[in-house]
Amino acid sequence: MSEATLTPEDFRPAPATHAAQTLSRPSLSYWQDAWIRLKANRRALISLYIVMGLAAFTLLGPLVWDVDPAAQDVDQISKPPGADRSATVVEPYSAWDPSLQNGDGHGLRLAAPATNQTVRLVWDPDPHAAGYLIYRNIFPIGPENAFGLPLGETFSPNHTYFEDLLDLAPRRYYYTVVSLDAFGDRIGHETLEAEVKRVITADDAVVRGLADSPDALSVGDKVTLGLHPLGTDNLGRDMLARLMHGARVSLFIGICAPVIFMLFGVIYGSAAGFLAGNADQLLMRFADFVVALPFLLFMILFKILFDVGAGESGILPMLLAMVLLSWPGTARLVRGQILQIREEGYIGASRLLGAKTNYLILRHMIPNTLGVILVTLTFAVPSAIFTEAFLSFIGMGVVPPTPSWGSMCNEGIKTMLTTPHELIFPALFISITVLAFNLLGDGLRDALDARMRSMD
Repeated sequence: MSEATLTPEDFRPAPATHAAQTLSRPSLSYWQDAWIRLKANRRALISLYIVMGLAAFTLLGPLVWDVDPAAQDVDQISKPPGADRSATVVEPYSAWDPSLQNGDGHGLRLAAPATNQTVRLVWDPDPHAAGYLIYRNIFPIGPENAFGLPLGETFSPNHTYFEDLLDLAPRRYYYTVVSLDAFGDRIGHETLEAEVKRVITADDAVVRGLADSPDALSVGDKVTLGLHPLGTDNLGRDMLARLMHGARVSLFIGICAPVIFMLFGVIYGSAAGFLAGNADQLLMRFADFVVALPFLLFMILFKILFDVGAGESGILPMLLAMVLLSWPGTARLVRGQILQIREEGYIGASRLLGAKTNYLILRHMIPNTLGVILVTLTFAVPSAIFTEAFLSFIGMGVVPPTPSWGSMCNEGIKTMLTTPHELIFPALFISITVLAFNLLGDGLRDALDARMRSMD
């Protein structure tokens, strides 16, 4: 067999017979890919927009709606949104002379139109009565004869008139006159339904900024009182302004406390996970001890330590108690992640190249746990907001006049049957905020989880 002789021509590339097919896609970073996945999650994206809207409501809202949350509108107390804001101009109040009232024999009746200035009642004398009791109620009188608030008492059978000047509001009242015998026993009663109308004098209209001068208004003219889009509370304070300023307190505690205790938990858990061995066991046993400490007990102790008396807001004690007692959960989570990461090959390679401990933790380990930390933070925020609302609701957190969503719920529950909007609005904001952060955290968990990414 003859030997083959190879020449340079034999090593030339063969000519291409068809166009090579190439597959390519743009390179994406970890966070770019996470953002794409988050946008694909409709619930998480809507929750993100809600969180951004709450931030704008909290920071920019008071600049747009610059109403003092402590200012009282005494003409509009416990008014729901959309209530009638008109008032009729009347003459200033003048004393009533009942002797000029003509009896017409039609029982309990109004001597003049009922207004928030005065309600004047007259009735026919009862031949068997020695005196009368006068009551006022905001609910219809049922068979149980719950007449309501006692307004006054007369001690003569011929004293058949009464003027109500007690804290009148534009609403429907039910007045009851009870006849008493000589022994003070009830022998009969009569009830009248009165619809109280809102009135205002020309001088009051000027004082409240509703008119330039008293001469500009005449008796019978209509004026419109101040606008309160979400109504007012039981002291006449604007609900929208209080919700905006209350959001600053609730979200400040709900965001600052988790950020602080999670930062400490990240550092603590990273150190425990990296050191391992006896140091890890010692650090984690201390974390277990902190978990066993009662939160409410420490909240009370901190209030005593900071000399926070009854009726004073305990924002600082609440913030301190949450920071000092809530970090072990984050520390445990980060420790587990660090224990897993420290066994990875690139950590060993970095050690062989001479990387120091602080470089390994800051450059490799903590960045690789940021996804878990971020998700945990979004779940910690609603928990902190709910804790603040609960403590304020039971009177251990923020107390009036400082507004917060929890303290507003505490005030609103007292009048929830008659003015439910005072409870509904702050409770609704708490619910929406907690739900939005939870759904956002759920979406971030799916977007940042590498195992979810490997399934696609």
